Amino acid sequence: VALPAAYAFSRYSFLGDKHLFFWLLTNRMTPPAVFLLPFFQLYSAIGLMDTHLAVALAHMVFNVPLAVWILEGFMSGVPKEIDETAYIDGYSFPKFFIKIFLPLIKSGVGVTAFFCFMFSWVELLLARTLTSVDAKPISAIMTRTVSAAGMDWGVLAAAGVLTIVPGALVIWFVRHYIAKGFAMGRV
Repeated sequence: VALPAAYAFSRYSFLGDKHLFFWLLTNRMTPPAVFLLPFFQLYSAIGLMDTHLAVALAHMVFNVPLAVWILEGFMSGVPKEIDETAYIDGYSFPKFFIKIFLPLIKSGVGVTAFFCFMFSWVELLLARTLTSVDAKPISAIMTRTVSAAGMDWGVLAAAGVLTIVPGALVIWFVRHYIAKGFAMGRV
C-alpha cells in the first residue's frame, strides 16, 4: 500500500497533493490512545476483537503513513529520467517498478521495514486494549508477569528473550540498508 502511494507522491503533482501528504503525516503524529475507543467500538461491532487481524489493522493505520513518508524521500532521490527511459525501452509499469525501481530504493524499503516492524513490535497500548486472551502479542503478555504475589521471573525472562530475538534478527538483516539510508541522509 505504501509503495504505490509514495511513488505517486514522489512522481506526480495533483490537486491537493501537499495537503493529502500532510494529512497522512498528521495521522502518524496522532497518539494511538486517540484511536482506542473508535477501534474498540468498530472491532466489537464487526467481531474482530481479540484477533490478530485487529492488531494488524490498527498497526497499519500508524505504519502506512510512516512508510509513505520515508519511501517518498527515497523515491524522490531517483531521477525521473529512469522512469522515462524504462518506458521507452518497452517496460510496463509493473515490470519497471519491480525490476528497475525497487532495486534502486531497496535501502529505503529496508529502512521502512525496520521502522514499521519496531513500532509494531514494541507497541503495547493497542495490543493490550484490542486483545484479551487469544491474540495477545508477547509485549502484552510481558505485562502480566507482575501480580500481587510478586513477579514471575521465569516467564518474564522467557518473554524477554522471545521479544529480543526477532528484533535482533530484523536489525541483522536490514543493517546494511539502514547504514545506506543514514549515509544518503534520508533517515
